[in-house]
Amino acid sequence: MWTYLKMAYRNLLRHRRRSALSALALAIALALLVFMAAFFKGEMRSSLEDTLRLSSGHLQVRDVDYDPDKASVAWSYLIDKPFDVAQKIASLPPVRVATPRLFASGIVSVGQDSRGVQIIGIDPASEANAPYRQGLVSGDFLTADDRNGILIGYPLAQSLGLQVGSSLNLLVNTAEGQVDEQPFVVRGIFSTGSSNYDKGIVLLPIAKAQTFSGAGDRASIIFILLHDREQAQAAAAAITGASYKVLTWQEMNELLVLVNDFSNAYITFLNLIILGVTVTVIVNTMLMAVFERTREIGILSALGMKSRQIITLFLSEAALLALGGVVVGLLVGSALSAYFGSVGIYFGDLGVSGMIFGDRIYPYLMLEDVLRLTITAFVITLLACYYPAQIAARMEPVEALRAEK
Repeated sequence: MWTYLKMAYRNLLRHRRRSALSALALAIALALLVFMAAFFKGEMRSSLEDTLRLSSGHLQVRDVDYDPDKASVAWSYLIDKPFDVAQKIASLPPVRVATPRLFASGIVSVGQDSRGVQIIGIDPASEANAPYRQGLVSGDFLTADDRNGILIGYPLAQSLGLQVGSSLNLLVNTAEGQVDEQPFVVRGIFSTGSSNYDKGIVLLPIAKAQTFSGAGDRASIIFILLHDREQAQAAAAAITGASYKVLTWQEMNELLVLVNDFSNAYITFLNLIILGVTVTVIVNTMLMAVFERTREIGILSALGMKSRQIITLFLSEAALLALGGVVVGLLVGSALSAYFGSVGIYFGDLGVSGMIFGDRIYPYLMLEDVLRLTITAFVITLLACYYPAQIAARMEPVEALRAEK
């Protein structure tokens, strides 16, 4: 085998530029595929994590009649004594944190400007508020006994010209079906990294949100985070209550799971297209090599080289081209993925409903993707080059020797 590789190497050096360009084509293709795999993986991974920590959690406990799209605070749709319920759930081994949250529809108004928002009443002491607490741009976080403080997202603050200490009016649809309005002071401004999400919510201490909306000692959901999200089904089965329904993160994010599956199929389709175009370049190189070396092949056949040995020789050349392209492609693709994985790629507000996307996408390269793409590129290149190798192997020695006369 070593002899074939040495011969293949010398044959490739006969046309250095053509061989280099063929290997470069594969390198560029593989680098692109590696970066695309990292980009899509990072996009879906980031969207899933943001959706879980900001919106759905790993589990939610709701009243059986509660409709999250309406965000009604009517008593018949809410959970009674939510802190007692959350405390019982938090005692389960798979549960990391369980906290009540109250959702209500509202309008923020400043002067002549107004914006529709979702009001979220939170327990300020809960660990589940880490994304908001860690994302504080300015000001302070809410406290449980704050009765006129409010926390708003950075995009909302910008659009309304608000700063820490600014006053605003907040309207809410109450449990009685009426509208109440009260003044609030901006205690803090946060950024979770998703402008589309941040511009549409405001946070209040849950005690104030309950009083303001007329919900009393009730909450819309119990927001639950687990130690391991794969335990969602088991944890849901352990939560009982005739008047409650428990939803897992898969059930609440069906669109996100579907998009993730679709993206995997889409990236596979793109991989095949890109590799197909690239392999065509390499096959063309090998075909040119076969026809340019027709007389040489005839001499080798006349000297006793068998068809399988000729095939092995040309496949060795293809393997060396593939190896060079794969190595360079992996280095470039991995370097690009690592760089943009640290700084991110800014897209801004994507405006996709039903899912939460950050303003920046951070490519995330996985070893299994690298191995899969490397093996696929190498194998497809060898399989495609088998056709030129067969053409060379089937040449009759006499006809081949006459070809260049």
